[in-house]
Amino acid sequence: KAKNLLASEMLLDNIRGMKTVGMINEDDVKGIWEFAKPAGVIAALIPSTNPTSTTIFKAIIALKAGNAIVFAPHPSALNCINATVDMIKRVLVEQGVPGDLVNAMSVPTVQGTEELMKQSDLILATGGPGMVKAAYSSGKPALGVGSGNVPVYLERSANIEDAVDKIISSKTFDNGTVCASEQAILADRVISDQVKATLKAKGCLFLEGDDVLKVKAIMERPGGAMNPKIVGKDAQTVASMAGISIPAGTRLLVYEEEGIGPQYPFSKEKLTSLIGYYTVEDWRQACEYCHKLLINGGIGHTLSIHSNDRAVIREFAIEKPVSRLVVNTGSTQGAVGISTALAPSLTLGCGTEGGSSTSDNVGPEHLFNIRRVAFGKDQAAPKISAAPAVNVDEVTRITELVMQKLKEGAVI
Repeated sequence: KAKNLLASEMLLDNIRGMKTVGMINEDDVKGIWEFAKPAGVIAALIPSTNPTSTTIFKAIIALKAGNAIVFAPHPSALNCINATVDMIKRVLVEQGVPGDLVNAMSVPTVQGTEELMKQSDLILATGGPGMVKAAYSSGKPALGVGSGNVPVYLERSANIEDAVDKIISSKTFDNGTVCASEQAILADRVISDQVKATLKAKGCLFLEGDDVLKVKAIMERPGGAMNPKIVGKDAQTVASMAGISIPAGTRLLVYEEEGIGPQYPFSKEKLTSLIGYYTVEDWRQACEYCHKLLINGGIGHTLSIHSNDRAVIREFAIEKPVSRLVVNTGSTQGAVGISTALAPSLTLGCGTEGGSSTSDNVGPEHLFNIRRVAFGKDQAAPKISAAPAVNVDEVTRITELVMQKLKEGAVI
């Protein structure tokens, strides 16, 4: 529910006054006029991890920018994605707007998705590395996002109680399916024992002995890719799958991983209730470890830090290859714009470092072209005439009606 509200109500509050159609800027002093022109038909690739919320989000930003959008659903989330699309289509028709502005493939296949991308004007790709790579290889402009292997560093000046509460709240948010969720905790040695004790007191279980081997055995496929069967599962379900017993009420399964790299599963992205743990000597070693973790599957995405040392925060901002550094907040809620002032978004660009064409939280402003009228510097722009104004509020009115129906409907 929270993700759907982010993708609808919070999003609309953020974009309500945004100009996306017709003249969006008229500067007679500089002699520059700017007109927004829709990108056209957008191909939207939807993952299985956040299917309804991503569908709602992409539909709204596409409509706000005056585009049509066609969804390529992940096969395992086909029914809920199509139900969401059908609901949006009904609202559009009720308002006298063509329902086919929003559509979805009824039988998603790799070949069909490839053809959709070729026929579209712009691709919005959210999903695994293979999907994003295919979007960028399609020959059409694409906005793709990378995977997130988010480290969270607790520096010695952090408020430990507050930090642990926020990490647990973030990592258990929809059982860790948001790509911005924390994947490994790093704590300074001088506070590490306190951090561990606080985690344990709040329902986190540190894995030991044979339990570690059993959990690692179900974490990955033979080639090292994340096992989709554990994605979005709570701690008790993961434990049952691994054949281990854990106390009732356990919220996260934690393991002090021995290294960082392909052979260390807890150093990779885990979209479930599993998280790694590392003890570091100081912020310099944390900086080194965070960089290795990001290189191991999360480069360009997000990093989280809990600290009250402004200088340390600046060092991380300068050095780390991420598009978002969220400070003293849950990484999930912070990166998508729930607990920070970042633009509400479920499509988080990873910049050139992560192989993405943008480092932004993607929104309507990325889905239209800007046509610029430039007057000679020695010429004044013509006087304002009685030419009819373009109604730029209609798109916003329609998106608001869609949002209202989403709030009332069964999807949320």
